[in-house]
Amino acid sequence: MSNRAVLEVIALDEEDAVAAQAGGADRLELVTDMAADGLTPSRTGFAAIRAAVDIPLRVMLRLTDGFAAGDIDALVARASELREAGADAFVLGFLTPDGDADLVAVERLIAVLDGCRWTFHRAIDRAADRDAVRKQLADLPGLDTYLTAGAPTGVDDGLAVLAAESSRSGEPGYEPQILVGGGLRLDHLPELRAAGLNAFHIGGAARPNGWTSPVDPSAVRVWREALDG
Repeated sequence: MSNRAVLEVIALDEEDAVAAQAGGADRLELVTDMAADGLTPSRTGFAAIRAAVDIPLRVMLRLTDGFAAGDIDALVARASELREAGADAFVLGFLTPDGDADLVAVERLIAVLDGCRWTFHRAIDRAADRDAVRKQLADLPGLDTYLTAGAPTGVDDGLAVLAAESSRSGEPGYEPQILVGGGLRLDHLPELRAAGLNAFHIGGAARPNGWTSPVDPSAVRVWREALDG
């Protein structure tokens, strides 16, 4: 089995996708509207990206900014459309007002996903109890990844939590891979790798000129080389 670290890059369109793959990304997270922190792309947007690249894609399921599910009926309908278009891996995560996992919303969505793999995204960083959320979700089919910074404020403040959770790999609730993202910088990598973490997620770091500019393949390549080195 390969020991290559996973590098996931946010892509907004097919130009981003092609550039990220050229730079060495292993996987893309597909979103739209980063002003709202990443929402569900359209069926046509997904199809264009799927036709442009041949690396795995994970599609965001979220219709409004934040970690409340909102109109779950509308979101289920969008998820169904994306499945019909060929999407086979997703990103989602919702909390109740008390900071617990919103199991009603999550279970409705994964019923539509019908066995697809999915990431529980940074909602875990806003949870009242991270360990409790992991245990709430532990038996749900398809969950194989947590996207987390270890803290709501980002990786700088979450390093100790990330290392502690990595050390619990294989325990109940801790089987899914930890995908580190949220204020992640290159200088974090040595400490994270030493703690056994091997999957990383970047968005703005792949766009040196900001979110109004496309992914820069050379910026992605810097991350690829740092991880491979």
